[in-house]
Amino acid sequence: MVDACYSSSAVEMAVDLANTLRPIKGEDALETVEQLRNFLDDHSPDASRGTDPQRLTRTDLAEVRAVRETVRGVLERASTDAAAAAALINDGLRDSRATPMLRHDRDRWWTEVTSDTDRCSAHLAATTLSALASVIATLGPARLGVCAGPNCRATYVDLSRNGSKQYCTRTCAHRASVAAYRSRHSPH
Repeated sequence: MVDACYSSSAVEMAVDLANTLRPIKGEDALETVEQLRNFLDDHSPDASRGTDPQRLTRTDLAEVRAVRETVRGVLERASTDAAAAAALINDGLRDSRATPMLRHDRDRWWTEVTSDTDRCSAHLAATTLSALASVIATLGPARLGVCAGPNCRATYVDLSRNGSKQYCTRTCAHRASVAAYRSRHSPH
């Protein structure tokens, strides 16, 4: 079931934003304005609406990193503390001055959450946080999570039919499977 308030691309953008920080590996893919520009270029024009990507500043970078912290916090907390995740979403939407808009195109109606500011971070927050809110409202907070891989803290959103996702990628699931196999078959 898919809510009209989010698209899978907005959900993917939220996960990709959160995963620009890899705490266990100590990697941060949003350390420079150029990395921010690349992230925005890779994630549709909605990510940078109102902002000329060539005019991004260190202030934009700092603001987007703050949005990332909020988005990551939602993804990390939703399945264990849905109320705290909801509070993060609500605060983030309020701070970004998010406004729902009803849109129509080619006999199709949908809602879109936008920001009335020209800040790149506000549009990114409105898009990603509203998408995560819609997933929680339609599929439940357990669909947001952190990879069960022991050496991975990547986040994910489970949009599958059965809602059984535990790993961020098949690679992490395979690593866990191999480790479990080796553990079962090693001499004790």
